[in-house]
Amino acid sequence: MAKQNAKEEKSIFKNIAQNRKARHDYDIIDKWEAGIELTGTEVKALRAGKANLSDGFATIIRGQLFLHNVHISPFEQGNIYNHQPIRDRRLLLHKNQILYLNQELSRNNSMTLVPLSIYFKKQYVKVEVALARGRKEYDKRHKIAEADSKRHLAAVMKYR
Repeated sequence: MAKQNAKEEKSIFKNIAQNRKARHDYDIIDKWEAGIELTGTEVKALRAGKANLSDGFATIIRGQLFLHNVHISPFEQGNIYNHQPIRDRRLLLHKNQILYLNQELSRNNSMTLVPLSIYFKKQYVKVEVALARGRKEYDKRHKIAEADSKRHLAAVMKYR
């Protein structure tokens, strides 16, 4: 019975695209799961795994959350009803969550909203959006050096 439930859990989430660069360039403060407003051919292209989040960001415009610079490739069999690859897409969050994000962004200029991943949850497409603070170049180097030292220490302890 437990094995069957584990298989069901795996089938619920299907990862489409991740923004690995965001975790390197930003300190992630908080994360939200948001729905996304898509057209039919965009959903079909996402099922084929044709998305790129590397330059994406989110903004709040007139009380609504929008996702910018996310590339979803056109669907091959889409003919004249195909979508534009780069367009602004509305993200779906509760109003109080959007108000909280707007307060955080207006209070601190170094904060931004970054998409971390796009995935299917059951039959719905979800976007994981993070409130993040940009890292300086020396912070990035420090984090890489720290990870290297931990890796080296783990290797030494393994052979001890």
